[in-house]
Amino acid sequence: MNRTLLNAILLAFAVSVSAAPAFAQKKESATFATVNGKAIPKVRADALIAGQAAQGQPDSPELRKAVTEELVRREILTQESIKKGFDKKPEVQGQMDLARQGVLIGAYLNDYVKTHPVTEDQIKKEYEEIKAKLGNKEYKARHILVEKEDDAKAIIAKLKKGEKIEDLAKESKDPGSKDRGGDLGWANPASFVPPFSAAMTKLEKGKFTETPVKSDFGWHVIQLEDTRELKLPGIEEAKGQIGQQLTQRQVQKHIDDLRAKAKVE
Repeated sequence: MNRTLLNAILLAFAVSVSAAPAFAQKKESATFATVNGKAIPKVRADALIAGQAAQGQPDSPELRKAVTEELVRREILTQESIKKGFDKKPEVQGQMDLARQGVLIGAYLNDYVKTHPVTEDQIKKEYEEIKAKLGNKEYKARHILVEKEDDAKAIIAKLKKGEKIEDLAKESKDPGSKDRGGDLGWANPASFVPPFSAAMTKLEKGKFTETPVKSDFGWHVIQLEDTRELKLPGIEEAKGQIGQQLTQRQVQKHIDDLRAKAKVE
């Protein structure tokens, strides 16, 4: 599933967490206000207030006054729009259908997350897997990326003659590092493509690769400047972010499973 679209859906159900009780009411809601004789149901005010609360806005007389004014403005403009027949236009009806779907999707996914919570064991397992993947070291390296293997060999020859990689980096086609003398900063091997990581981690401090390293990006010449111990945040510090990532992954899998089962003609 497209990650941008998934994130939009996740945002929709996150905002609906506090608003869900208002949408869940079965009985006809009380009237909040009337505009030109048309009633504004109280559930609309509840939904707006809940949405603000989800963003950290405390309930207050000022907030309720602002909500009242907003709902009155919306009702006035809605009535004017209907007078002009916009509610009958196909393109507007399509947008209204999408908005309705968005609310229903948000309510459904919010309920799914509540009934399928991420467990402490899942978070601990994920944390240990991340630790194992990242290892215990960070590396500070420079590199030069070129199109052809012969170009990389020529750079290596210059390095062997004593030229500095910082000076030769201007020949690199990596826009992110060429203007910094090829400096990649401190990074974990998992941050790089496997061929690059494998070559970098075999180097001694101050040494460079004496044969070009091939990756999908081209040919690399790598020089290792230093290493240091990787310090990861403790599980208590990381559990919130890990839990969120696991929840998103779980929701995406659920959506993918539903899509796979759906009969589409």
